[in-house]
Amino acid sequence: MGQTEMTEYWRRSGLLGSIVTSLSLWAYADEVIAEIKHQPLDLGPRPSFALMDQAQVELGQLLFYDPILSGNRNISCASCHHPRFGTGDGVSLSLGEGASRLGPKRQADPENLPEQRIPRNAPALWNLGARGMDVMFHDGRLEADPAYGSGIRTPLEGDMVAGFDSALSAQAMFPVLSADEMAGHYGENEVSRAVRLGQLSHPGGAWDLIAGRVADIPEYRQRFDRVLGQGAPIQFTDIGNMLAAFIRFEWRADDSPFDRAQMQGEPLLPAAARGQEAFYGAAGCSQCHFGWLQTDNGFHAIAMPQLGPGKAARFEAHARDEGRLRVTGNADDAYRFRTPSLRNVALTAPYGHSGAYATLEAVVRHHLNPLDALMSYDRSQAVLPAFQGAIDWAVMDDPAEVQRIASANDLVPVTLSDDEVADLIAFLEALTDSTAAAGRLGVPDAVPSGLPVER
Repeated sequence: MGQTEMTEYWRRSGLLGSIVTSLSLWAYADEVIAEIKHQPLDLGPRPSFALMDQAQVELGQLLFYDPILSGNRNISCASCHHPRFGTGDGVSLSLGEGASRLGPKRQADPENLPEQRIPRNAPALWNLGARGMDVMFHDGRLEADPAYGSGIRTPLEGDMVAGFDSALSAQAMFPVLSADEMAGHYGENEVSRAVRLGQLSHPGGAWDLIAGRVADIPEYRQRFDRVLGQGAPIQFTDIGNMLAAFIRFEWRADDSPFDRAQMQGEPLLPAAARGQEAFYGAAGCSQCHFGWLQTDNGFHAIAMPQLGPGKAARFEAHARDEGRLRVTGNADDAYRFRTPSLRNVALTAPYGHSGAYATLEAVVRHHLNPLDALMSYDRSQAVLPAFQGAIDWAVMDDPAEVQRIASANDLVPVTLSDDEVADLIAFLEALTDSTAAAGRLGVPDAVPSGLPVER
């Protein structure tokens, strides 16, 4: 029987119409389901951003990439927050002072070794300029708080000065006070000596020394004259405010496929749409990662593997990192860390406060069953530049320490199939803003100090 005869047979039997009707109904059902999935989510108010003065932004860009802010004039903000690595540095735990090169290629200097790895993963800078993003660092030790005279609660407490225009501008200034990050080892330079002596925000202290360096460079003096007024003294707070202006402008990330789906009805790709449904549904991700920026700005214990030197006080001898507990003193806050925003998360590996996971899939699977993931952690996930003598696995080698982390876990297990995990990752990738990822101003060709720019 040929095709024509077959069609005629089905038509006469009345089955052709039923088949066509069924297919039409299936197609209609798919359209209805797709339409439901593309309905805007209830995400609350859309984040807003202040309009930035372009002269401040351009000045902040130069300062961000200029090693002049470091004690030994060899490390810039971009050394650990570079656009090539999603505004991080592509490694689990950074090597600051005593190392050279960029990202995973960074190497310890055998003639001047780092004292230790930086204890926590370099956090991404996306959308830190959004209004309401007022809690900084993995443990939230710096946040906007009108109860303080400076308007900002920080570890400096009474030594904190007024003049920073936001929590963002204040947090940008703390790495320069860290011997391991930017200040340098004791005795190497005047900034590191001031830091060791506790002379930070005082007149003639570390911040004044760095501000003086900047003021002595003619191009910086001219640029600050344009934004502060002719001859106005350059304070360290002014440098922080310029850096914040640049970060707000350069790494605003709110034009992703997710945003276009919510604002303009532009549908996500099928896998991402299914992943979004799981994210805001069965997977439970949105319990902590909610709102437009996918964060509650709260603190949670999720049994993340601990690597590196940890965060111990000077009189303590351990390698654990107890997170928020170190800020509040509340035992219930042990091993809690700030919920990160998930914007551009596909670009910001490694993941976790300790950078324990090298891939998005690995950290997603950790969230599905944190205790099993902790106990079976694959150490090859860690991206650690070679550093002889580093303390990397002291906690994970100690069953009692691992149990401490496990006992604090807040998350309950969730079962997803491999396909559902793949869909969830597709949704997370749909949070990428390609314009922000490419950078608006980018990396400058040169900086006013004449020091090398890391590209």
